[in-house]
Amino acid sequence: MVKGKPWTKERERALIVMFQMRKPFDVIAGALGTTEESVQMKIRRLGLEVVEREKNQCSTSSRLSLPQELPSIENIMKRLSAALSGLEIPGIDKKEIVRLRSFIQGAKVYEELLADYVQYREVEAELVELRRQYDELL
Repeated sequence: MVKGKPWTKERERALIVMFQMRKPFDVIAGALGTTEESVQMKIRRLGLEVVEREKNQCSTSSRLSLPQELPSIENIMKRLSAALSGLEIPGIDKKEIVRLRSFIQGAKVYEELLADYVQYREVEAELVELRRQYDELL
């Protein structure tokens, strides 16, 4: 016999978003109006990987790794969409709101800098071609 509210697609999506944001089970349960045990069981049924963190472990790090390739605008837009969806989750705490807003602002800056970078690369490629043509003329 099933107890509690049924897991609708909307509740599952909210669970997945909060889980991916590494929200504690009690926060997820509170936002979804269910128990921690129910949240944990649903996470297992959805096949999501649970990574245990130490209680006093900080969720931020100053160590950054450089990506092999720059993320595309499409990838950044998808992340931006996820961040905006995350802001709509009921019961979200202030730290998470600040983190998501920071990401949204960062996405805007990234888009502007990427546009400048692409333009720079185009100018650079044009100069290389002009040099090649100049060398041929000599």
